[in-house]
Amino acid sequence: ITAFLGGINISGVYSSSPLAHARTPEAGSLPWRDTDLQIDGPVVADLQKIFMGAWQSQHGGPLEARNYYPRQGPQGKQLVRVVGSSPDESYSRIYGTLISAIHHAQTSIRITNAYFVPDEQLLDALENAARRGVDVSLILPAQTDSWLVFHAGRTHYARLLRAGVSIHERHGAILHSKTALIDGVWGTVGSTNLDWRSFLHNHELNAVVLGADFGAQLQAMFDHDLKQSDPVTLEQWERRPLGPRVKELFARLWEYWL
Repeated sequence: ITAFLGGINISGVYSSSPLAHARTPEAGSLPWRDTDLQIDGPVVADLQKIFMGAWQSQHGGPLEARNYYPRQGPQGKQLVRVVGSSPDESYSRIYGTLISAIHHAQTSIRITNAYFVPDEQLLDALENAARRGVDVSLILPAQTDSWLVFHAGRTHYARLLRAGVSIHERHGAILHSKTALIDGVWGTVGSTNLDWRSFLHNHELNAVVLGADFGAQLQAMFDHDLKQSDPVTLEQWERRPLGPRVKELFARLWEYWL
């Protein structure tokens, strides 16, 4: 059995090849930039268990376990762990895993995220990492399909920039990826956004992969996106017009539900 997970939607905007869609997007639209994983090996059984649990919680019909758990031999050299979270749980395991990884970062943090509305704990973790000398860099959307999330997230830019966090906004596409890379060897790809909705209200699923080979692939994707992103500087940000500031303040009022 092969498993797939990540941010990719079942939607018409994903139906053509990325290159073809990027060349000829529909009128008034942008192509979507996303990241997904194909996984083979024993860890697929963990994904099956999460699926079966979600199926039962939604009152799906009976499924025969014997049809879903074939023997799976080792595949590849990477260590993979699947982390799921549910609004029925008191604490998001994905959130706790990410916060722990950021706290233990020694050299670099590379985060690409579609919907960035961090809470106080995540802001503190990113700030503290930057202030202890870790190279913290975020790639966030320049355009989005969610007006409120976009502007609510931007209310946190000044604080992060003052702490030394680098922020870049990806242009030319609707950014929908949700990835993180810590110290080049701890990587995660999944469905989880860095917002309150993902951490408190949604069912989410991420894979955490340990290994330099996978880390190099994530870094290459990050570098590619960085070339198509515009840096946000503190001086530039503090000179932004009144209009965006008003939108940000309004959106901030709703961030718990975003």
